[in-house]
Amino acid sequence: MPRLFLIDGMSQIYRAYYAIHGLSNDQGVPTNAVYGFALMLRRILEEEKPEYLAVAFDLGGVTVRHEKFEAYKATRPRMPEDLVDQLPLIRELCLAFGIPVISLPKYEADDIISTLTSRAVENGLEVVIVTVDKDLYQLVSSSVSLLDTRNMNLVDPAGVKEKWGVEPGQMVDVLALIGDASDNIPGAPGIGEKGATALISG
Repeated sequence: MPRLFLIDGMSQIYRAYYAIHGLSNDQGVPTNAVYGFALMLRRILEEEKPEYLAVAFDLGGVTVRHEKFEAYKATRPRMPEDLVDQLPLIRELCLAFGIPVISLPKYEADDIISTLTSRAVENGLEVVIVTVDKDLYQLVSSSVSLLDTRNMNLVDPAGVKEKWGVEPGQMVDVLALIGDASDNIPGAPGIGEKGATALISG
């Protein structure tokens, strides 16, 4: 079955930025995130040899999520300026590799990946989502796996069950109970990850 790899651009950019330090070009422009992102792309292309590949990026600004919850991401720190400077370079890098870059106003990369995953599966493709974002675990199925670039492990439905104690389709309920402090989304008072998993799996 042909495979479509969908890269969660922002999760991989942040991971590269914090994993590598002290790199810049001869003009003093920081390049640590660019370099780390390039390493990730090259590894996927050489080791996985995907038939199809695309990268989804956030555009920033107000999204449909802010419209539904005004305080969404209100407590999140601003992106570091030396990372902001690298975003155009990373887009250029993707285009140099011949990889489509997909962004939509008012939508985040997660939204784009979710939509493309659904459409790809409907058209007979296997999907591999490249991310470290726990929110995307809910998309895992017999046709959809998640590639965790921290260890390059593929996570299938059994892997979700092993890690979280619930089926992929139950992840949305677990995450709703836990909330997400990084996005300023409140969860159920007094319920953490273990409690949420026990409630949903029980």
